[in-house]
Amino acid sequence: MSESNQVARLDTANWPSVNALSNPLVALLVANAKQLRLGVAQSDNGATIVDAGIEHPGGLEAGRLIAEICMGGLGHVNLQTSTTFSHWPWMLSVHSNHPILSCLGSQYAGWSLAHEKFFSLGSGPGRAIAGREDLFKELGYKDQANAACLVLESDKAPPVEVIEKVSRDTGVAIENLTFILTPTRSLAGTVQIVARVLEVAMHKIHTLHFPLDHVVDGMASAPLPPPAPDFLIGMGRTNDAILFGGHAHLFVKGSDDAAAKLAKALPSSSSRDYGRPFAEVFKSVNMDFYKIDPMLFSPASVTITALESGNTFTGGKLDAALINQSFGYQA
Repeated sequence: MSESNQVARLDTANWPSVNALSNPLVALLVANAKQLRLGVAQSDNGATIVDAGIEHPGGLEAGRLIAEICMGGLGHVNLQTSTTFSHWPWMLSVHSNHPILSCLGSQYAGWSLAHEKFFSLGSGPGRAIAGREDLFKELGYKDQANAACLVLESDKAPPVEVIEKVSRDTGVAIENLTFILTPTRSLAGTVQIVARVLEVAMHKIHTLHFPLDHVVDGMASAPLPPPAPDFLIGMGRTNDAILFGGHAHLFVKGSDDAAAKLAKALPSSSSRDYGRPFAEVFKSVNMDFYKIDPMLFSPASVTITALESGNTFTGGKLDAALINQSFGYQA
């Protein structure tokens, strides 16, 4: 499946600006902060800080809108009912007609931001202006905008030193920066993490060295778990929603053989760490993400349609028993 130049062929000349597309969504979020139960404040140096679950409760709709901001304005996130898991009737469905840029170029949490005791991985369109990650060199994409937003899965606001770093790296004035805070244990945080089900599939496709330019379109879904006040349990449930309950459908160019191989390799069950709730796996490696098999991070079930032949291939499986165990279902 590996091709040495799988990214180099990407034609990014006509790719849109993820910041230009998402900035109106950020403005909408801030303008409707009261009805979305969000807090909006200014940092000491003038950046906008949106609290979506620390001192303000936020909620499901806030999380849905934040997820679309994370996707750079190129994704649609919906809450809908499903009969897939009998005890968990609500699910998130995600679609992007530009999955490479939306998921990898914006939504992926890949920008490491740290100062003293503060650490968070930055997600969202602001990443594409800074271009601090090797991924952007591979994609050959760099955005430009006068305003930018980052989403942080954090229960504390970034210190002024981190805000200054983001301003330097993006070239965006501090007063035009917005940081949205979505703690894992919050409703908004739960929604925006599970809404990464398509992004997780795209990231593993990149890890597998499947040609990114062969991915034409994509959609995915995953059950909505209940949040948990305990960080480890909350993180476990949001990951398990994807690992055991996520389903991605991707439309690709190329041969049937390549599509069939992708369907076999892409699901989370291809990982040596598959089979236990994520919180248990994470705890067993002393909460060191880098000790977990990277092949684990993918949807449970996948459908791959080869556009040239019209044939479809499937792989993996949904696991209701592990979903119930992770989500705390009491029979």
